[in-house]
Amino acid sequence: MTDFQEGNAPQSARTAADMPLPGGDFGLFLSRLSIQGLLACGVLENPISGQKQQNQAMAQALIDDLAMLQDKTRGNLEPDEDSHLSKVLSDLQEVFRRAFLDQGE
Repeated sequence: MTDFQEGNAPQSARTAADMPLPGGDFGLFLSRLSIQGLLACGVLENPISGQKQQNQAMAQALIDDLAMLQDKTRGNLEPDEDSHLSKVLSDLQEVFRRAFLDQGE
């Protein structure tokens, strides 16, 4: 059975809340952590406030978590997953450096 009957409007409209969030994908997991890091570095606008807000402690915690994840998963990831993790971590470290450490230069 579909949401549509011939010639009629949908019987029940689906909303975003009805759709399950994707999970179990390592690349997507890394992307979510990366986005959180970019938010904490003030690179991306907070979707709730509409403002760019820096949180150095949160950004550092995310970098530390990614570094721990890299250490704990060493030798257990597929080559593309390992490369993605390395790239996310190095990119976020560079953004952190520019956002918080290079401000006086």
